[in-house]
Amino acid sequence: MRLNSSSVVLFVVASLLMGCKEESKTPKAEVPVAVVQEIKSPAAASSALPHLMSNKDVALLSWVETSNDTISTMRFSELIDGEWQEAQNVLSGTDWFVNWADYPMITENNGSLWSHILKKSTEGTYSYVIKINVKPKGATVWKTDMPLHTDGTPTEHGFVSIVPYNNNFFVNWLDGRNTEENEVGERGAMTLRAGVVSVTGELLQEYELDARTCDCCQTTSAITDNGPVVIYRDRSDNEIRDISIVRQVEGEWSAPKVIHEDDWQIKGCPVNGPKVDALGNSLVVAWFTGASKKQKVQIAFSSDGGAEFTKPIIVAEGAIMGRVDVLWMDEDQAVVSWMEASDKTALFKAMIVHKDGTTSKKQLITEMADSRKSGFPQMEIVEETLYFAWTEQVGSVTQVRTAKMSIDAFSFN
Repeated sequence: MRLNSSSVVLFVVASLLMGCKEESKTPKAEVPVAVVQEIKSPAAASSALPHLMSNKDVALLSWVETSNDTISTMRFSELIDGEWQEAQNVLSGTDWFVNWADYPMITENNGSLWSHILKKSTEGTYSYVIKINVKPKGATVWKTDMPLHTDGTPTEHGFVSIVPYNNNFFVNWLDGRNTEENEVGERGAMTLRAGVVSVTGELLQEYELDARTCDCCQTTSAITDNGPVVIYRDRSDNEIRDISIVRQVEGEWSAPKVIHEDDWQIKGCPVNGPKVDALGNSLVVAWFTGASKKQKVQIAFSSDGGAEFTKPIIVAEGAIMGRVDVLWMDEDQAVVSWMEASDKTALFKAMIVHKDGTTSKKQLITEMADSRKSGFPQMEIVEETLYFAWTEQVGSVTQVRTAKMSIDAFSFN
């Protein structure tokens, strides 16, 4: 049959209408946007020990890369417009003490940079010192390998916490100078020490804050309106290893005070320290405990600079590995992260906790290897976005990975 021009036009229009109707019946499926989005990491293979920090409009990630199983290099990257920039070197060495739980750190204050590493001081396995590196504002190269402490003893020094403080840096660490055996064969305890370091690396002030602490749990510190505070795992004569705080108020340091009496009696160090964040004189502290053979992560709040804390809120319990982090979101709520075990893997999770005990649903950030090499995951907030860093292990190879999520992406019951 031959079609005239009018028939052709009608046929084409009808075909188009039928095509539109058919397409409207089967709309294209929308691809859901992942709550947690992995972003390209600046760290190469054979990297581990990440540390995240943010200060005002500056966010930095540091880590350690190992080559030929002998050379360690501390590297770092700055976050700009949500992307990690090309990695830069701080320094390298063949005589570092590299430990899965005692990671190097970097921080920034008004354009000046500070970092540290642990360096072996003798042939002894646990004889090492803290070396600091600084890059004052305007400098083109790092000034490296500077001593933090000057006791000169062949003992353990580490588990540093560092925060910007006025025009300097406030630093604290675990110091083993009293553990050196004396002439009658006696050894003292691990101590908690702190100091103020200038942007050029001088130790301006130094304090002994506690004469007996747990040996190898991470310390944490923050600056309140009253002054610096340090939170750490203490150690009583009866081997109770709960979380304590020391505070500087009007230039004087308080006596150590337990935040909450978990009564965790344990003969060895659990290698699981607390984390703190400050907002004015408000503090939030998260920590792991295994008291009464019940593993759990807890969080507590203070509105008076740490003089008193609320009753702890249980964040997670059961097969908990701890390795916590915590950050204020605003004056009423904080986000806490932790690790828990699940069928030979580790789950890195986060959750929002309100001061009244209200919580969001737990958000899985990533699955990880259930090993020491997974280290301690990191978390920071930059412009309403949470950034995460962790160590991925595949076989014997490790690599630092990074991801982000909006703080508005947490869902509530």
